[in-house]
Amino acid sequence: MAEQGVEDLFRRLTEGLPSAVRGLGADVEANLRALLRANVTKLDLVARDEFDAQARLLARTRARLDALEQRLAGLEAARPPDDR
Repeated sequence: MAEQGVEDLFRRLTEGLPSAVRGLGADVEANLRALLRANVTKLDLVARDEFDAQARLLARTRARLDALEQRLAGLEAARPPDDR
């Protein structure tokens, strides 16, 4: 996950904390950031743009496969009966 993604996640997490906990100071903030970074790197994540690119590639591949399956079905239907 990119650094900006970690920062966005950190911001959302800290916004959900009670104000008393948020007021504990920079030391708690630094520890929480370090903990978050350490655990996020253990996850097997991909960037959204990479995921979207792979999804588009998969959709194109699926469309080509569907077209080839239809073409094959047409060729098999057109074969003379004695070739079967």
